[in-house]
Amino acid sequence: MSLCDWRLWLLRWKNGAKPRASTCCAPPASLDLGRRHLIALGVSLGLSAQNAVAIEQPKSPPPASKSSQFYEIQGSGGVKALDIRLGAGKYPNPGDKVAIHYYGRLAAKQGWRFDSTYDHKDEDGNPKPFVFTIGSNNVIAGLDSAVRTMKPGGIRRLIIPPSQGYQSTTQDPLPPNIFDRQRLFTTIFNPTRVANGESSTLGTLVFDVELVRVTEE
Repeated sequence: MSLCDWRLWLLRWKNGAKPRASTCCAPPASLDLGRRHLIALGVSLGLSAQNAVAIEQPKSPPPASKSSQFYEIQGSGGVKALDIRLGAGKYPNPGDKVAIHYYGRLAAKQGWRFDSTYDHKDEDGNPKPFVFTIGSNNVIAGLDSAVRTMKPGGIRRLIIPPSQGYQSTTQDPLPPNIFDRQRLFTTIFNPTRVANGESSTLGTLVFDVELVRVTEE
């Protein structure tokens, strides 16, 4: 398809006519016109810049990121983090209560999301964050280690190895749905697969975590 054919297609679009379904006037899928090219073509045909941009196919904006690659958190036992947004303020100390939002996924199930605090609602129907005490040993070690090195408002993605993940079926955070809980733990603690040497991959967790607030104790 030539540039002239593409201009003709734009003219028909401007005049409200339905372009004919033919190879001479239908834009091919392989044609990749950027924003500036579309505006230039549209303005040359008498279109406003706003209308010219309107024909551009919408594209999802790239995710904001403060670091381009994962790094291992010092002293975490192998937990890797990717900072999406850096927070502000003080780091939490042992004994402080922290409130976090998270998406929890299981790497062994093709990224199956087993829990999310955004699905937990309070009395007003708002997402209810998960609250725990730093250093209390009630939550999985990898999550505790990661939140210790975050500031309020920060968001990061975590890869938690099995050794820093669930060691028992009583550790938080626990999916409130009993079926999700059973599926999670029957995968992680599957005796047959563990006996086959797959324990190093079964319990790998991926968490997206936002530190909402820190309450000093």
